[in-house]
Amino acid sequence: MTTERDEFYDDLETRDPAAREAALMDQLSKQVAHAKANSTYFAKFLADVDPAEMNSREALAQLKPIRKSDLAAIQKQEPPLGGLNTVPLDKLSHIFASPGGIYEPGALDQKDYWRYARALWAAGVRPGHVVHNTFSYHLVPAGLFVESGARAIGCPVVPGGVGNTEVQLQLLADLRPDFYIGTPSFLRILMQKGQELGHDLSRLRHGLVGAEALPPSLRQELKDLGVDVLQGYGTADLGSVAYESKAIDGMIIDEGVIVEIVEPGGSEPVAEGEVGEVVVTTLNPIYPLLRFATGDLSAVLPGASPCGRTNMRIRGWLGRADQSTKVRGMFVHPSHIAQIAGRHPEVKKARLIITSVDNTDQMTLKIAAAGGDAGLADAVADTIRDVTKLRGTVELVDEADLPDDGKVIDDARSYE
Repeated sequence: MTTERDEFYDDLETRDPAAREAALMDQLSKQVAHAKANSTYFAKFLADVDPAEMNSREALAQLKPIRKSDLAAIQKQEPPLGGLNTVPLDKLSHIFASPGGIYEPGALDQKDYWRYARALWAAGVRPGHVVHNTFSYHLVPAGLFVESGARAIGCPVVPGGVGNTEVQLQLLADLRPDFYIGTPSFLRILMQKGQELGHDLSRLRHGLVGAEALPPSLRQELKDLGVDVLQGYGTADLGSVAYESKAIDGMIIDEGVIVEIVEPGGSEPVAEGEVGEVVVTTLNPIYPLLRFATGDLSAVLPGASPCGRTNMRIRGWLGRADQSTKVRGMFVHPSHIAQIAGRHPEVKKARLIITSVDNTDQMTLKIAAAGGDAGLADAVADTIRDVTKLRGTVELVDEADLPDDGKVIDDARSYE
């Protein structure tokens, strides 16, 4: 017999929405006071703010968002974290690095620091399950997101990390884990290659995936390969933000954040159901980001999830508010395209086209170049790999074929 404790991680998930909102606004006021008193950055940022008055979404919406694209400049003013942290460095366990010169703190003595256990629990992870984690443990916090959440539940973790397909397949066959965690594209590679090589992967029936879009066709493809997957959504800066439940009806907001959907690139919240930029205020006392503008697009879904969790839901990741995007789990920024073109003086204009072929991300850099030939195309392809750490093809085009509209990255994938 399934009990409520089996279904829900804790009582917070089924609170009356009005009680949740009152508690969140009380926590918001306290978080603003804490940040102002203990962070050199927020002492200045909140100089004219009375924390006692920061007790509503309307008041919160008056704060200027802190944009992810601004973090590198903020952190350079007061290395390593820009004074955004509220504890001294000797209280941190890690400092992680993200593309673009952005750094994030970790504090592993804090149980489930990134609050990932809730998403794992909703996906079906329970004490004693073996979790195969293929997120990276190198520089970025993704691997430890999972590790800390799984340990909070009481699960051993296989720290597979990224790549090494055949080694990971041997681990899957030998250790027979209950859950896969990682990108959906790598799970597909593992399952297809495992079938090719004759590995018995029948124990692996469930997964929690992220860092990439999961279109319905890819979800079905993974199901056909034997694995039912749900999605989690988070960032290196914020930790877990939202997650799917088995109802697969939107992504449920984590209990440790306040989420707004605002005008892309702006500050004003949009109407329920309208697509806008995801702005998150985290209640993490160590790194208290207030109105952190992620650059991701989503929209609020009406009502509560059929699974019984009562928090706000969003539609999931619907692309980027700026021209940055994720390809095979890695961010690609407009600055990358400028850097690639800058290494080849012959290139006059460039535009990166992102597509998906059979649920596999593809990058094609269209370049207009003086005297361009196959040798230049090969050299630019090498530069793409050096700069983005991803492979892409190069197509030589006439300058007239690249419009003067300011767009350097065209994400032509469908996220529905």
